Amino acid sequence: MSDIDFLTRGAAKVLSTEDLAAKLKLGRPLRIKLGVDPTAPDIHLGHSIALSKLRDFQDAGHDAILIIGDFTAMIGDPSGRSVTRPQLTHDQVMSNAKSFQEQAFKILDPTRARIVFNGEWFEGMSFEEVIKLNSRVTLQQMLVREDFRDRLDKGIPIRAHEIQYPIMQGWDSVMIKADVELGGTDQLFNIMVGRDLQREEGLPQQVAMVMPILEGLDGHQKMSKSLGNYIALTDAPGDMFGKIMSISDELMLRYYDVLLHEVPPSGMHPMEAKKALARRITSRYHSEEAGGKALEDFNTRFSARDLDSADLPVFVPAGARDFPSLVVEAFATCFQSTRSRSDARRLIEGGSVQWMGEKITDLKAQLPSGSEGVLKLDKTRAVRVKA
Repeated sequence: MSDIDFLTRGAAKVLSTEDLAAKLKLGRPLRIKLGVDPTAPDIHLGHSIALSKLRDFQDAGHDAILIIGDFTAMIGDPSGRSVTRPQLTHDQVMSNAKSFQEQAFKILDPTRARIVFNGEWFEGMSFEEVIKLNSRVTLQQMLVREDFRDRLDKGIPIRAHEIQYPIMQGWDSVMIKADVELGGTDQLFNIMVGRDLQREEGLPQQVAMVMPILEGLDGHQKMSKSLGNYIALTDAPGDMFGKIMSISDELMLRYYDVLLHEVPPSGMHPMEAKKALARRITSRYHSEEAGGKALEDFNTRFSARDLDSADLPVFVPAGARDFPSLVVEAFATCFQSTRSRSDARRLIEGGSVQWMGEKITDLKAQLPSGSEGVLKLDKTRAVRVKA
């Protein structure tokens, strides 16, 4: 595989490959920028895609610059958002940033990474300088963004501070003289603003390399902690393995492609392919030993069906005792996963839900008060009910 093929592998779009090839011929390490806003303390697999690409550039000998948006995080990136993000305090952002950096080094080589906070240049700006920076772009440029345009069409407010976000992200690229900026596909507009500002400053324009957005466990919406459909890098090995095993076969193919740049081995049964995927991802963020142990435990719980001896999440029901309600509550409590009552009914009608090894067939059946035992929720997840 050539250098250019390796560096662009898995990218959704590169603007442009020719420009990247020209920069690689400069004979110096390139400055590769990835900006992250620590709006939450945890990194999930969706975040890992751009971080892994930054690691690819590290491995090719280039300079990885991870910009922690301590100022931009207080605004909140409006990309892909239908409403204004809640604003965070600087203390909240900095607390999240510490955790974010620690987790990022599960992917990046810390000895070859430069961590920069964009507060270094924004904190000292006078209001006059802010006005001058704002004068570099037009309102028409900002409102051409699809998410802003949609909100205008629907009469949903766009706050003035949100329009600052692309300008600030673009200015980051000027300040570090970025050669390449990485981001998700929803970041393309912001990255292009950076190119415009670099050109106005007489700097070479950065290459825009955007990576695919990873769907969450539901298979539909973007992986997000707020939606509860995420797999965190800090999830315990068994939880990480189990979450991957819960995805659909269709989504499994997407995860193979986006996370591993592979397809499942030809002829392998989907269940075995999913186990292989779960083991590799778990091993990547924990250890080979942890990945093997998670597979062994999964086989014990579901392949051998020896649930009584398995290490299961403990679930203490707090609400209604009918099984559809229990299934919904158990998913939310033990797996941070949202299921509707309709989802629960479908699982019961499909024979997936079992109490103490017996399938639940009556949608109105009640769990007797004080009962303890194993409640199987679906093909891959079960909980230990405690009174």
